[in-house]
Formats: sequence, C-alpha cells, structure tokens
Amino acid sequence: MDAFKIEGTDETPKINFDPSANTFRMEGRSLPEDVKDFFGPVFSWLDGYFAAPNDQSVFEFELEYFNTASSKMILDVLMKIESAKSDGKNVKVIWYYDEDDEDMEEAGEEYAELIEVPFEMKELD
Repeated sequence: MDAFKIEGTDETPKINFDPSANTFRMEGRSLPEDVKDFFGPVFSWLDGYFAAPNDQSVFEFELEYFNTASSKMILDVLMKIESAKSDGKNVKVIWYYDEDDEDMEEAGEEYAELIEVPFEMKELD
C-alpha cells in the first residue's frame, strides 16, 4: 500500500503513514478550518491499510495542540486502530507529550482510557 503523507502547517498536523518504513506518525498542531475535509482522507487510508496491515503497526502521536473539533477526529482515528485490534491486528499507540504540557498529557491519558489498545505514554526529552 502506498504511503500517506501530509506536510504540516500552522493549522494542520504532519501525517506520515508509511507501511514500507513501518512508520505511522501524526505530529504538530491540529486546528483545520474543516476537520472533516482534512481527516476524511486519513480515515479512508486507514480503512485500506487495515485490510492488509503490517505484522505490527505502532501509531505515534506527538501533538503540540489540537482544538475541540480535532479532538473528536483524533478519537475517531484511535477508534479505527481499536477496531483493527478487535479484528486481530497487532497495533499499539504511543502518545508523546512535553513534560510541561499537562493538557496534552491528560488528553493522552483520557484517550488511553477510552480505547482498548496497548497505549504507551512517553514524555519528550
């Protein structure tokens, strides 16, 4: 399957989902004007990928900020990962946060409670 990449901007996260490199990463800021327009292709790609995924897929999130609308879309991404796990796929989530960013740490903890996927919290150096 082809890689899915979006360069980040001040309002949208960088996305690098590259099965050949076994890289699945979202980073930066997420406050797009139209979250459905931005995240729609992400969901479509994930649906295709999970039809025949790698032996193990580790999804990394290193977000600096996201707005309320993006928080729902991020949860939807995580729920697609959870659905893949329910289907027997080997998936994991790593949520990175800056030691001084309590909001992002708490967001990761809340997401970890909402989904049934191995979920690792990692403080950035």
